[in-house]
Amino acid sequence: MIYKVRVIADLEEDVARDIAIRSTANLEDLHNVITNTFGFDGTEMASFYKADNECNQGDEIPLYDISEESAEATDTMKDFSLTDLLTHQEDKLIYVYDFFAMWTFLVELIEITNFNKEQDLPKVLYTLGNLPTEAPEKQFKSDKLEDGFDMYDEDNDGDFLQSYEDDINLS
Repeated sequence: MIYKVRVIADLEEDVARDIAIRSTANLEDLHNVITNTFGFDGTEMASFYKADNECNQGDEIPLYDISEESAEATDTMKDFSLTDLLTHQEDKLIYVYDFFAMWTFLVELIEITNFNKEQDLPKVLYTLGNLPTEAPEKQFKSDKLEDGFDMYDEDNDGDFLQSYEDDINLS
């Protein structure tokens, strides 16, 4: 089978690529196609994240396992084929490239077609727009914890842990 996926950059401008790739390819293969088609050099860390239909970010699938030697090994992009995560049209993943710049993309399965042995894959089918030279700054939902504690409050007296312990009566 051939998967046609749409990769959409999280930007105000429309920037997208439609890519045809074998369904048996792994996430690292898709990562390489994305970095090449968007003009990245491929030297930065990247991760895919499982996503639901509302694009809520789920479990991380990193490019490399960076866990400590004593820790349990983490599954990486090489460990997942596209068919493991994308089984139906409109299934989605979130892809983040370069954790300093935070280039963020929505990856959506748009079509499943029959395999043609003569096709040279992966292949970029459609290109819309170009990435700017720098990633846009991300606006996070809140810089406050649920109880209203401001993470960046300069007047914080450093007694956060003590107040937390008092709240849950750990004495």
